[in-house]
Amino acid sequence: MQRKSYAYMPGIAVLLTALLAGCSGGAGADDGTDDSKPGEVSSSVTAAKPGKYRSLPEPCGQPDKSMLDTMLPGIKELPDAEQQEKAYKGSATSTYDTDRRAGCTWKDDSAESGAHRLSLDFERVVSYDSAVSDDARAESVYAAKETAADLPEPSPSSGSSDSSGSSGSSEPPESPSSSTPTSTSSPSSPSSPSSPTSPSSSVDAAEVQPRTLDDLGDEAFVDDALSGSGTSQRRTVTVVFRTSNVVVTLRYEAQSAVPSEAPDSKEMQDTARELAGKLVGKFGE
Repeated sequence: MQRKSYAYMPGIAVLLTALLAGCSGGAGADDGTDDSKPGEVSSSVTAAKPGKYRSLPEPCGQPDKSMLDTMLPGIKELPDAEQQEKAYKGSATSTYDTDRRAGCTWKDDSAESGAHRLSLDFERVVSYDSAVSDDARAESVYAAKETAADLPEPSPSSGSSDSSGSSGSSEPPESPSSSTPTSTSSPSSPSSPSSPTSPSSSVDAAEVQPRTLDDLGDEAFVDDALSGSGTSQRRTVTVVFRTSNVVVTLRYEAQSAVPSEAPDSKEMQDTARELAGKLVGKFGE
């Protein structure tokens, strides 16, 4: 008889296993829950797109020799080749991470051509917010620079194609004196000229006033300021542009060797914009 009782044991085990499997399957079939832990981001949420650029070019090597000869003519007037070579190389800006921030400066001082300074600053913007793209963060960095420049409203009389501002105002055109940038000279030197053009220039002031540009990178602007008075007038032209997640600031300063003569605004702006245009394509190389 004991042999028969043992014969039923496997059958009972199979029955219990089937019952337990049915209960566990029915309990979780339609409850709609998942295995995500509290606080975890669902895999269906797409992270913001990273920026196009992951590194920066070395800025001191970007302007070619001919460009530097144009912007800093005093270098060619240095007495020996060793000094010239050092001046052409420029001075790299010290930064903690050259893939995030890099810069370079050049200068010359000449009794014949005056004094000039050129500086480049490259900033690769990275967003640490997964919901904000690198490009969006770079747009904010660029916008802050444009706001700080306090660009004047586009002049209605300006026919320039490189200004992105609207010129359809019904107000009468401003006079040249009212459409020019405000001088950065100190209050103690009210006689300092505020016109962006040199005294001998016939260029319409609206063509060289600080303004946004629509032909450089994703967005850009040029600023122009004249400071000093009397025999010491310094002009500073600044071009800032954004290409994807990189913001570039180019600053070009000049002081004429001729007393009381302001450096030419259009000439400086054209040269600075030419260099900026060459830099745009360097970030994809």
